[in-house]
Amino acid sequence: MSGAEICKVVPVILSGGTGSRLWPVSRASFPKQLWPLLTERSMLQDTVLRGIGSMFTDPIIVCNNDHRFLIAEQLREIGIEEAQILLEPIGRNSAPAIAAASLLVAEKNPNHTLWVMAADAVVTETQKLVDFVQEAAILAKKKKIITFGIQPTRPETGYGYIEKGNKIDHSRHGFEVKAFTEKPNLQMASQMIASGRYLWNSGMFVFMAETMLQEMQLHTPELLSSVKTAIDRRKTDLCFERIHLEDFIKVPDISIDYAIAEKTEHMAVIAADLTWSDIGSWDGLWDISNKDEQGNVSMGKVFLENTHNSYVRSEDVVTAVNGLDDVVVVVTGDAVLVTHRSKSQDVKKIVEKLLAANQKEAFAHNRCYRPWGYYETLASGHRFQVKQLVVSVGAQLSLQKHYHRSEHWVVVSGVAEVTRGDEVILVQENESVYLPLGTLHRLKNPGCIPLVVIEIQSGSYLAEDDIVRLEDTYNRLD
Repeated sequence: MSGAEICKVVPVILSGGTGSRLWPVSRASFPKQLWPLLTERSMLQDTVLRGIGSMFTDPIIVCNNDHRFLIAEQLREIGIEEAQILLEPIGRNSAPAIAAASLLVAEKNPNHTLWVMAADAVVTETQKLVDFVQEAAILAKKKKIITFGIQPTRPETGYGYIEKGNKIDHSRHGFEVKAFTEKPNLQMASQMIASGRYLWNSGMFVFMAETMLQEMQLHTPELLSSVKTAIDRRKTDLCFERIHLEDFIKVPDISIDYAIAEKTEHMAVIAADLTWSDIGSWDGLWDISNKDEQGNVSMGKVFLENTHNSYVRSEDVVTAVNGLDDVVVVVTGDAVLVTHRSKSQDVKKIVEKLLAANQKEAFAHNRCYRPWGYYETLASGHRFQVKQLVVSVGAQLSLQKHYHRSEHWVVVSGVAEVTRGDEVILVQENESVYLPLGTLHRLKNPGCIPLVVIEIQSGSYLAEDDIVRLEDTYNRLD
């Protein structure tokens, strides 16, 4: 085994959060890491691209089952073809996710170093970050588990803190970890900043797979045992690795901080002077975004008058704000948020109320993405629903039927190949086809442009669970 092989760093991106504080843009069906909030790429894509280069292997993405096709497509968009996408059947916090990734890496080489990071953090100085990773990788070979502490710029109450201990010999930025502190109040945060001993906890870690597994065996053996069984019994599905549900559901829900970082004697911290944010609120996004002369951030069809230090975002809807300061206004196709910037952390409480009221807008967007493209509800009423379907080139829906509804498909653009019972029909632009209740059917795009179809549903029950799949290119028969 060559030294170059041993020193490879495996980027591991954790993409399990829902980002409810950035509602109504971020929702469980399409969370913040999948949105382009600061650049033309999504936060996930920007995170993955930080780990590109000769010192890195192909990445591992740990995500939930519902986002698998969205993430696979976003990886393809940036030219990442060989990533391992590890599917958690149920969310179990960062410690089980890191255990699963460590076990996966150790199957090939327990001496490989992992660089674990969240998919939804922003770092603007990529090369500087990679330099810190290189320094951390050297410490990792000395059996250290290294976290990244960010030099604080203000008394932030939304972050955890790390107290630096003694400087580590022969390391430029490495320190022992003296203590971890949960999110402090403002007075305590101010005192910590003034002391000069504290760093923001970024949630990034660097360690050898073998080191992490040894520490988990020591401090949380039951968790490691359950995750190992779930990994050993995983199944490969297309480009995904499916962790075994019955074993993973037994795993405790615990963060890596509580499970390992606060217990191990091998903890170290790199004091990193990086521009970093976890974008935990609309105020946090305003803080790191480019602003106009009045301190405003505006995106979309936004018109401002006598407004200052505000964040205003609108999807397609003309949005005007007059005579307000320090506010957040976010308009989507099906929801509007208005809040004072200083109260933007409380948006999570609004989402909790929406969930309690069983409002689907709490967790789902009007536009729903599928591996074949997406659909969007245009209108609905008693016994009818109208949707727009956009099918990607070469993609097709499952072979399916419905027990409670019939459908009309009208082709707006492109060419549709429609399976209806024993027939296979080509439907051109401005043509339509009727699918009676109970008829076996499928829609495919055989053309070279996206296929746009208006679907008119009618029947006694129109929910998505009235789909009986008999065949599916994307293995969605479960």
